Amino acid sequence: MESQLDKGQTSASAAYLEKLNDQQRAAVEHGVGLADGRTGGPLLIIAGAGSGKTNTLAHRVAHLIVNGADPRRILLMTFSRRASSEMTRRAEQICTKVLADRGRILADALTWAGTFHGIGARILRQYAEQIGLDPQFTIHDREDSADLMNLIRHEHGLSATESRFPAKATCLAIYSRTVNAELPLTDILCSSFPWVVGWEVQLRDLFASYVEAKQAQNVLDYDDLLLYWSHTMGDPTLADDIAAHWDHVLVDEYQDTNRLQATILTSLKPGGRGLTVVGDDAQSIYSFRAATVRNILDFPAEFSPPAEVITLDRNYRSTKPVLAAANAVIDLAKERYAKNLWTDRESAELPQLVTVRDEADQARFVAEEILAHRETGQRLKDQAVLFRASHHSGQLEVELTRRNIPFRKFGGLKFLDSAHVKDVLAALRFVENPRDRIVGFRLLQLLPGIGSATAQHALDAMADSIDPFEKLTALPCPPRAAADWPDFVAMLHRLHAGQAGWPAEIGHVRNWYEPHLARIHDDSEARRADLLQLEDIASGYASRERFLTELTLDPPDATSGQAGVPHLDEDYLILSTIHSAKGQEWKSVFVLNAVDGCIPSDLGAGSSGELEEERRLLYVAMTRAKEHLSLILPQRFFTHGQSPTGDRHLYASRTRFIPAALLQYFERRSWPSAAQVEASMSKAKHMRVDVGARMRGMWR
Repeated sequence: MESQLDKGQTSASAAYLEKLNDQQRAAVEHGVGLADGRTGGPLLIIAGAGSGKTNTLAHRVAHLIVNGADPRRILLMTFSRRASSEMTRRAEQICTKVLADRGRILADALTWAGTFHGIGARILRQYAEQIGLDPQFTIHDREDSADLMNLIRHEHGLSATESRFPAKATCLAIYSRTVNAELPLTDILCSSFPWVVGWEVQLRDLFASYVEAKQAQNVLDYDDLLLYWSHTMGDPTLADDIAAHWDHVLVDEYQDTNRLQATILTSLKPGGRGLTVVGDDAQSIYSFRAATVRNILDFPAEFSPPAEVITLDRNYRSTKPVLAAANAVIDLAKERYAKNLWTDRESAELPQLVTVRDEADQARFVAEEILAHRETGQRLKDQAVLFRASHHSGQLEVELTRRNIPFRKFGGLKFLDSAHVKDVLAALRFVENPRDRIVGFRLLQLLPGIGSATAQHALDAMADSIDPFEKLTALPCPPRAAADWPDFVAMLHRLHAGQAGWPAEIGHVRNWYEPHLARIHDDSEARRADLLQLEDIASGYASRERFLTELTLDPPDATSGQAGVPHLDEDYLILSTIHSAKGQEWKSVFVLNAVDGCIPSDLGAGSSGELEEERRLLYVAMTRAKEHLSLILPQRFFTHGQSPTGDRHLYASRTRFIPAALLQYFERRSWPSAAQVEASMSKAKHMRVDVGARMRGMWR
């Protein structure tokens, strides 16, 4: 009976593996089901653009479970919570097909799936007492961290120096890069912040005080979640205990990891046994977050014997001409894993290099092409416009609005960056950790009549008390806040006492906050919709602590404050920075400003390494296209802030990443065409009075 069941499982297993191509199957089966019961050696999967990376990794997770691996002992780390949810869902589907109902139960036990930062937060809470950390710590997002940095900066007298000291955001960026790159501060300043080199001594003092302030307030920032984890792994006993949690560790998007993450990974699996990383060196584009392409390039040599490398080179996304052009661009990279993506998707349409006069013509061209594609049955959602920097889409946004083409822009405001959302979350965070002075200041100063001095007095009194909220109740009501103080204190008491329970607590906060929302913001109704959405999100979490942790680490996109957000039932065009487009795909893709100065950016052409990353950015943009690809070359465009007399036009040349030798892969065209120009001129000759021009001139 048992052998028949095993035989049936083997047959089902073989059936689902048959859907994979040879390289995918080799990656899925590597080191699984070894005769001696051991775990396979380290594996690097180089997954080219559109090669089915997610599907392959999900199959590998499922294949491990099907072959007896304990899902509770599998660690799957991705770069977003959504990615880990999708990976887990796919693995569950495969397991269920092979193991029937038992597959769903097993896949549900895949509890160690999430982001590096999310997993780090869980580990730190579990081992908090052994490393001298209060397990009730709260987590600061980037804005909170910058505010705390600014507070320390001010206390050190660095906000009133004779020569300008770097702003809070720059200070935080320097601190973060130093931590994540695992490099000395001196090196970071020289390579990435040369204009700040003269402040090195003051920065060291500032960062030391910043760390002390976080510890005093029992808060961690994003970087601490990795830094504390890494230092914890520095203790051999704790390292062995933590590493013993998992037999298998799988990491997605490895090309986007930084040195600190790589250190954590190798400390979890020093010999590499049971370790799988997946990524594509050609899509490493996040050096501004301290990610380094060296992690994936050097991975095989980290182990002895070296890790096995399996390359997924079949592209399921793009047509042959699109892929040929993208391959030609990345083939010129100085250092990379050799792979030549191929596809069987035939097409006679070459990618286009479209020359236009300026950014205004670029906007008109894109709008006309998008509408033309729509007339052939292509939805707006199947089309995307990509750009190197967010401000590059300004002219286009105006043109799309003029033509009533709905669009949604990615790469801008995030949900948690909205002031009203941060206000509500501040109340929850303050109840969770009343020693967090940043959220305390924010919350108290929402009340009319309470300034920084009154807020500081209240927070100082709470900090010195065994029961901070009893102390808050005992404080005299600030005279200028008499009308709002009682409700404020009562709201905090209800939350602290847990009277409402989770997730009803967030509704109590919203009810308290709504009068202040209407007072502070003119567009309070739109912002109220965000708060209702926040309540919906909260209902999906088991506790306040889990909600605050995961929402901070992986925030959803905003619903208000974005440019041109359409109604929910409308079709809409996608506008996106190239960085935000990574991992996405569309039938038609337009790349704005494919000229030197934009791609590569003037700011990204300082070193060979920076130039190579700019080349990879263009490659990522090109490989988002399934069928139609247009790179647009305005002959002149505005630059901002580069001239003492104000904005100016620059005359541009085609991006250096498409030299003359690569023009054979493109169709070259100009817009408007000569015939269109001639028709326009003919119309102008017969025009006696340009009334339209006069009407426009009335307002200029």
